[in-house]
Amino acid sequence: MKAKQMFTCLVLFMAVLISCEKANIDVDPDTGNGSAIGEVSGIWKRGSVQHINGDIIIPEGQSLTIEEGVTVIMDAVAKPEIVVKGNLYAEGSPAFPIKFTVDESLRTEENKFGRLWGGILAAPSCNELLLNHTIIEYAGATTSDASTSVKQKLYKGKAGENLPALWFANVKGKLVVTNSIFRNLQEDCTYIEGGKIIFSNNQFYTTGLTGGEAINFKSGCLADVANNLVYSTNTNALKLSNSGDRDPQAYIIAYNNTFVNTGWRRPTAKGGSIWVEATVRVSIFNNMFVNTRFGIKRDTKAKEDARSIFSNNYYYGYNQTTVNQFQPTAEVIAGTNDIIGKTAGENEPKFVNYPTNTDVNNAIFNTTWDFHLQSGSPAIGKGKTDIKPLHTAGLVLNGITYKSPDPSSYIGAFGTGN
Repeated sequence: MKAKQMFTCLVLFMAVLISCEKANIDVDPDTGNGSAIGEVSGIWKRGSVQHINGDIIIPEGQSLTIEEGVTVIMDAVAKPEIVVKGNLYAEGSPAFPIKFTVDESLRTEENKFGRLWGGILAAPSCNELLLNHTIIEYAGATTSDASTSVKQKLYKGKAGENLPALWFANVKGKLVVTNSIFRNLQEDCTYIEGGKIIFSNNQFYTTGLTGGEAINFKSGCLADVANNLVYSTNTNALKLSNSGDRDPQAYIIAYNNTFVNTGWRRPTAKGGSIWVEATVRVSIFNNMFVNTRFGIKRDTKAKEDARSIFSNNYYYGYNQTTVNQFQPTAEVIAGTNDIIGKTAGENEPKFVNYPTNTDVNNAIFNTTWDFHLQSGSPAIGKGKTDIKPLHTAGLVLNGITYKSPDPSSYIGAFGTGN
């Protein structure tokens, strides 16, 4: 009997060992460089390069920590998905960000809208997910019947869907995305179906070939969205919805963001800047809309919660067509204390370095642009500061507290500093 038990234990041990070897192949103990496929957890070492040759899964109850400076190269043939059933902590730094990307030879103009790998898909069992100083690019592959996400009924659970770069779906979970960049993506940058959430100090650009939002919220979300720059999304910068019948009711506070040229590359009813619908509760204030298609737009058949607040938002249009688009109507929401002109060029925001006559259909982002405000900008001192964000006390992930920014006295994501 004891011999049988010992044999059984040995077999189980070997199975676990083989599984671990499959998940982490040829890891250099000094540099941490390696490749991964299958189940992964533990730590990816600072500055290492990880090659992902197939779908990887962080098992439920386990965590993967990615240290600063790690580069994660996704195989563009296998088009892997990162499935997070446990927890994921990507903690980069300003000097050494983490990057989820593809081989350098594929980072071309032809591939500017990605679709070369899947995305980060956090299952309902994921309790904590952190992206800090992290770059996600070239994602958004189309699912097939063979996709792990389809087999496990994740995201929309069917073939033929372009994946978002980030999907999160635990109404009791915590998601923090801060100081990060989403770029060169096929469709939605993020698709969020629940949780306590902070999106702050991020940039979204060169995203969405034929559709897609920067941040797409559904029911179950309690989120603060602040100090983000969204440039030329195909559809909306933010889609704020209570669809999905999850508890709690979606409540989104979006403030001090800068939206530029959004919505024009999808010239249908869906394309715009911020879209609110399905009894979502929102507080939207201190946001700057520059050459966006429409202002804050509602679905008149499924209006927002009556407690919603719209205030102190700023609008600028270089030409009259743009100015006409954001004038208040039954669909385009008027806020209190908004700065909104009626003629082309009125309320020039005075960015440090951005030509406001840039074609609204331009999707290419120039990283030398500077959306800080010059002294004398009419957006300075016009912000509302008496609305309290949801997560000022902070969300604790992996033992570290991340707090939502305080509202600023200026409008937009950037003041006059560098």
